[in-house]
Amino acid sequence: MSIIGFIFLVICVLVGVAFLTLLERKILGYIQIRKGPNKVGYAGIPQPFADAVKLFTKEQVYPIFSNYFPYYLSPVFSLFLALIGWAVMPYLFNMINFNFGLIFFLCCTKLGVYTVLMAGWASNSKYALLGGLRAVAQTISYEVSLALILLSLIFLVGAFNIMNFSVYQSYIWFLFLAFPLSLCWLASSLAETNRTPFDFAEGESELVSGFNVEYSSGGFALIFMAEYASILFMSMLFVAIFLGCNVGNFSFYLKLVFISFIFIWVRGTLPRFRYDKLMYLAWKSFLPISLNYLLFFLGIKMMTNW
Repeated sequence: MSIIGFIFLVICVLVGVAFLTLLERKILGYIQIRKGPNKVGYAGIPQPFADAVKLFTKEQVYPIFSNYFPYYLSPVFSLFLALIGWAVMPYLFNMINFNFGLIFFLCCTKLGVYTVLMAGWASNSKYALLGGLRAVAQTISYEVSLALILLSLIFLVGAFNIMNFSVYQSYIWFLFLAFPLSLCWLASSLAETNRTPFDFAEGESELVSGFNVEYSSGGFALIFMAEYASILFMSMLFVAIFLGCNVGNFSFYLKLVFISFIFIWVRGTLPRFRYDKLMYLAWKSFLPISLNYLLFFLGIKMMTNW
């Protein structure tokens, strides 16, 4: 039953990813005072399926000097890692209850670095390699603050299971208890998923699309789907950790869509950071804030226990 539930979940996530791309193109269109996709079907609604058919029926080309197997497998692994992380959420139908769900999430996000590095290196292109190296440095930097923010709330809750966050937030959301932490988490999520203003792995102006420059058709589509699946997952984790984790409630999914909208809104509003400022933000701003909060929550927990 749990396997059937997980397959059903993956199908729903992939459909959600398809329509998230449509939502993004529509919102960016209205931000830039234009329509967005509106030719395919009624108001452009079947556009994601038209894109999928176009991408997966194109000819798969690969560079003759590329390292073929890592080049071919890295998009597959990146999508697999983006989808396997969804198992940590305590759905009513899935019947999986992870006691160490948040550790599993951290492991999955840390493995995502290898797929980007593998894609950039195996393409055997200097632009792809530069994009991969930038993505690795950025992801590793922001994972430190991400893990510390998570650890602060784990100290408060006293468990790694996401179900416990639901119990602890039945009266007050953690957003009100740790508002600066929630902003740090949102910015770190943007950096973690390589989104604007932190999209240095895909810096079109200087790296010609970055680590995925040599990919076309199916490989490009898989990298694209992995990015959007991780955006949806980080949005859901934000809602679970800071905005009350009642997965069975319809308002949970409304909050998830709102956080996904914020990801798109940021893309339509902010320009790209300078690379050194990105690193300063991680090591000189987010790291001290998350460390201070960690000690603060640890003190609170020790006082309550005492």
